[in-house]
Amino acid sequence: MCGMCDTLCMRKKGRIENGAMRATKWIGTTESLIAHSIIFAASFTFMFAGVSADTVLLVLTTIVSLEAIYLSIFIQMTVNRNTESLEEVEEDIDEIQEDVKELESGVDEISEDVEEISSDIDKIQEKDAEEDAEETDTRKAMAKIEHTMTRLLEDIAALKQTQK
Repeated sequence: MCGMCDTLCMRKKGRIENGAMRATKWIGTTESLIAHSIIFAASFTFMFAGVSADTVLLVLTTIVSLEAIYLSIFIQMTVNRNTESLEEVEEDIDEIQEDVKELESGVDEISEDVEEISSDIDKIQEKDAEEDAEETDTRKAMAKIEHTMTRLLEDIAALKQTQK
């Protein structure tokens, strides 16, 4: 087959499926119920026009049988379409579940990173506290040395005055 034949077949198939979809949608309406009731009631008027009851019932039975066949085909087409749609939804759900698992893994990694950062912050704060304590001790020691130096200078000055 050529590509053109395939395209033509696809168009025909698309038209047939679209027609079947429209018929399926229409058959499920109140208008369809009314139309069928009128047609069935009207078919019995042929008996008043001189057509035998056997012929009217035979034609009516044949039409109803054919309609039942087509209705079952339309129903199966709808079921097939819904099944395909459900399969697509199932695939989407599987993809979403995979994405959620990846996100959970990412969240776990982020949690671990946060714990590491928190631990690092704790260590830095402890180090800062130690440095602050050392600085305070150094200031106290410097203050003591300064005080001692001041007293020594005062003592030296006092000694100088006593020697004069």
